[in-house]
This record gives sequence, structure tokens and C-alpha cells, in this order.
Amino acid sequence: MRKVVIYAPGDVRVEESERPTVAKPTDAVIRVSAACVCGSDLWQYRGAEPVGDPHPMGHEYVGVVEEVGADVRTIRPGQFVVGSFFASDNTCEICRAGYPSRCVNLEYVGAGGAQAEYLRVPLADGTLVATPELPDDDLIPSLLTASDVLGTGWFGAVAAQAGPGRTVAVVGDGAVGLLGVLAARHLGAERIIAMSRHVPRQKLALEFGATDIVTERGDDGVARIRELTGGLGAHSVIEAVGTQESMMQAIRATRSGGHVGVVGVAHDVALPGDEVFYSAVHLHGGPAPVRRFLPDLVDLIVRREIEPGKVFDLDLPLDRAADGYRAMDERRAIKALLRP
Repeated sequence: MRKVVIYAPGDVRVEESERPTVAKPTDAVIRVSAACVCGSDLWQYRGAEPVGDPHPMGHEYVGVVEEVGADVRTIRPGQFVVGSFFASDNTCEICRAGYPSRCVNLEYVGAGGAQAEYLRVPLADGTLVATPELPDDDLIPSLLTASDVLGTGWFGAVAAQAGPGRTVAVVGDGAVGLLGVLAARHLGAERIIAMSRHVPRQKLALEFGATDIVTERGDDGVARIRELTGGLGAHSVIEAVGTQESMMQAIRATRSGGHVGVVGVAHDVALPGDEVFYSAVHLHGGPAPVRRFLPDLVDLIVRREIEPGKVFDLDLPLDRAADGYRAMDERRAIKALLRP
């Protein structure tokens, strides 16, 4: 089979590999219908994270079950499934508390590389959610977002306590930030401020439910949000980038007593203790517990109540994965979909 492998910053290749098989009785093997490039994949592509030895890439996936292990009870061959980037048993105490992304039996599905024709999914019963029937092709991009970016944006909105009567600000206009806008709107937020300097992303933010666009960044962006909120700051802020600047912008744009949902993968972020202490804001986040939201998100997509697949503005065959990485790195694309 074919899969995407990264060799060095800026160097991703599609190469032949052994097709995965059931290794444990709780595994499933799926034929990947669609995968994609994640913003977090770009950290290694840009050299901001070490690449190390060549290894497969990708952790977002949907597809059809080909084979299951002897202990799999709820997933069967022929089903179309969506799964989280973390495999979880969905039964341990941490999972039952709503945090399958920190399951005591956690496994990283992306270790096998989801940007491929086939993928082994550990802990299949706890990780995968099947659609009621095989979906129409036009639903596949939206279902794919539920594997990560939609669930992550949703968790950002939930962690920030977005809801009726609240003003939400979103720091970051990538796929996660844009889907945080969609989530905040669905959760009933009264006002949603999207921070973006890119016209195509601004348009999509407005389509997803943003009421205001702020183009400024850093201290200027904070000042603009406070200006829009009577000097107080937003009730809820979603941090969807993961840099020092974006984190401080999020905290400083939040009113005292407000909530920051932190879902950007942090890189070299150091919080000044005194400022955080006196800000009197709530910080909550981490790796998104996507599996917690998957059943409801799949249902919303299948019933066509939301269309998060609009974040894909580049659709490529798997063999052109390098073009997808390059386009996202150069900000010519919001998110690249790959079809094996």
C-alpha cells in the first residue's frame, strides 16, 4: 500500500509499505476513504519539532472496516467509521469522566500513519464510531473533520464555556479556529469575534457564524476585543494556535472570571505566573477528547445540520500529499484533503 512518510523538514514522500494487519484482538483495520494534513503536522514539516527517523504521517481518518480482531464487539467489517486520533478504551475511569484523550490505555493512532491506503486502529470498540449507513460522497469531508479538527474546535468552545448570552473570541484562523467558530455558534453564543487577517478565512468564519472580524494581533488585537466588549474582554476565548503570542493574546482578551479554552498544541509557551494569577481567568484545555463528542458530531453531520467540511479548500490524491503540505505551509490552503 501507499503511505506518506516524512524524512526531514520540507521533505514528505509517498512510498510503498506493508499493509497493516490485526496485531491485537481489540484492533480493527480500515480501508481509508479520506485523510488530510493537520496544522500540527506542519510543526515537523517546518522544523519546529524534530523529525528524527523517517516515519509515517497523519492522524485524521475515515474509512470502511476491512477486518476486526477476535475481541471487537461493536464494530464490524463493511461499516463506515470515524475515529479519534487517540485510541481509547472508552471504559476506564478517565474516559467515563469525559477525557478519552487521556485514557489509561491510550494509544496514538497516528503512529501507523493515517495518510495511507489502510490503517490499523487499536481499541476499535472504544475509538471508532460507525455511521448509520455508508455516507454519500459529499459527506465524507465533513465526517473527516470530526476525527480531529471539528472535535478539537468543539472542545475549545466547550472548555471556554461558549453558550447563550456570551461573547466568544477565537484566536487562530486555521481549521480548528474556524470550527471553533462553528461550535460556538451551534452552542448558542450571542457574539463571536474571529481574529483573522486572511480574507478567505474571514469569509468562512462569517459563514460559520462569526459576527465580528478583528484583524489586529498581539496587544493591538487585545485592545480591539476590549473595545468591542465595553472594555471588559470576552466571556469566552478559544486559543487555537499554540504559541506564546497567541496564548497571551487569549488570556489578555478574556474578562476577569471568563474562560479560555486551550486547544492549540503548545510550543515553547511559558505562562507568567503573576499575570495569570491576577487575570482571574479560567484556563482549561489540552488534547481534545474527540471521542467524547464523536457520536453527536457524526449525527449532526449525517443530518446535515452542520457542514464543517467547508474547511477543506484543497482536494488532492494521496500521491500529491507533498503539494498539500506545501500549500498549507505557505497559507495558500486552509486544509488539504487527501484521497487514497
